[in-house]
Amino acid sequence: MTASNRAPQKLKATRYEDDVHAWAQEQVHLLQAGAWARLDIEHIADEIADVGRSERHALTSALCVILLNLLKWDHQPTRRSRSWVTSIRTQRSIVAERLEDSPSLKSQIQALIDRAYHRARIEAAGETGLDEGAFPPVCPYDFTAIMTRPIPWPPNDGDARSTCR
Repeated sequence: MTASNRAPQKLKATRYEDDVHAWAQEQVHLLQAGAWARLDIEHIADEIADVGRSERHALTSALCVILLNLLKWDHQPTRRSRSWVTSIRTQRSIVAERLEDSPSLKSQIQALIDRAYHRARIEAAGETGLDEGAFPPVCPYDFTAIMTRPIPWPPNDGDARSTCR
């Protein structure tokens, strides 16, 4: 079937401002049909740019959760919990998946860590009750440590099988 044979004949034109989901579905059909002249190029370009921002935001959020839990782990050793370990492990997996799906983000990782650390430090102060100044002003963890530093559970039991990586 050629693009012209698949072109939607009477597809309702939904305005982007009225219903983004319906608009997006229509744009997909127009793209698949090769109906180039009927595409809403301006809004398609905006949406594609938003995809990139969304990917960076998701990666930054996952890094923030890891950093928050590492800060709590280091600054409140008597309050360590299995949920912190689980959160670190889960978010490490999310970071790895995001970088696998969007490898170009690897070149931005330090800037994303810096941004995530700024938020993690604020959140750590709020969650621990410690002054924000108790936490280093610059992220003390490099990417390798963020992703692979062992987090033993239960803490200090010496059992290598129960270490979070």
